[in-house]
Amino acid sequence: MLERDIEKALVKRVESLGGLCEKFTSPNRRGVPDRIVTLPGGKIIFIELKAPGARPTKLQRRDHERRIALGCTVLVIDNIEVANAFTG
Repeated sequence: MLERDIEKALVKRVESLGGLCEKFTSPNRRGVPDRIVTLPGGKIIFIELKAPGARPTKLQRRDHERRIALGCTVLVIDNIEVANAFTG
């Protein structure tokens, strides 16, 4: 199972919920989460996608901690079952 397969499953699941699952890139800033999910009702979640068993890098963990400290939700998804069951 590749990370891109998990990512495709997440995009499909979020769209089935009526949401947006947008690729997140930030010029001049490394370590940002892979996707920003926006769900009906204004719920926004940052998602880091990983291959099964892989963990976020130190740089990614630091970015996640900063966002969580600001009150954001950050999730790490590393398997297709979790992507397919995502509810926000």
